[in-house]
Amino acid sequence: MQNEDRTGYQQLETAPTLATIERLQYDRHYRDRRGLFFVEGVRNFVEAVDHCFPISALLYSEKLLINPLARKMVRQLKRNGVPFARVSPEQFRTVSKTERASGVGAVLHHRIQKLESVKLEEQSCWTALGHVRSHGNFGTLVRTSAAVGAAGFILLGDGIDPFDPLVVRATMGALFKQTLVRTTDDQFQRVQQRNPQVIGASPDGTMEYDQVRYTRPTVLILGTERSGLTEAQRSVCRHIVRIPMADGMDSLNLAVAGSLLMYKAFLG
Repeated sequence: MQNEDRTGYQQLETAPTLATIERLQYDRHYRDRRGLFFVEGVRNFVEAVDHCFPISALLYSEKLLINPLARKMVRQLKRNGVPFARVSPEQFRTVSKTERASGVGAVLHHRIQKLESVKLEEQSCWTALGHVRSHGNFGTLVRTSAAVGAAGFILLGDGIDPFDPLVVRATMGALFKQTLVRTTDDQFQRVQQRNPQVIGASPDGTMEYDQVRYTRPTVLILGTERSGLTEAQRSVCRHIVRIPMADGMDSLNLAVAGSLLMYKAFLG
């Protein structure tokens, strides 16, 4: 529920708002069903606002929030009619997952697209993958992708939740600079019809990763850390590349391997 405070702004009731935020942080099914997720921290908040993520609710503590830019954004959002809950430092800390609570957070709407709605031809580089064992690894990939100016990620199936709080925190705001697409393995098979260069990565690749000319658009496919690329994924690849390693080593951390490929694609 929400009420107009004496300024006419839309103030939310504190207890239900905090309960919603708490559940959004531990219950993926709830996040998916509501199409919402929670972010906290000045960097995440500023990046989300700057990249026009729709805000369902704003949470802040006057005493904790000392960053001038974030305070200015909070005032502007309130004037624009964004519902908000103003809470005490103690109340904010009940939902904060960081070591030092920043005093600002927001409930945001998911922004994830379908493959058919994205113009791959107009973008430089995408990364497709269906499973990542570590939230930190996916966060690192997102940060690298943003750093090289890549378009974003094609998520194959439902195995990856880009809005998990651990993922969002690991991206350090880079998540909001990336386009996220979710599709099925079957639908991804038709990506060849749109004529991007599809390059898979595998230890048994026929070429070293730096021997390929990365034209644009390029879609990089990363397999799972345990089993690698599936046969279906291999079937859409124009090239399957390997990253050379010293004798006795047969695999790299997924975030390291993906980052190497992204930078090579960036350099051409």
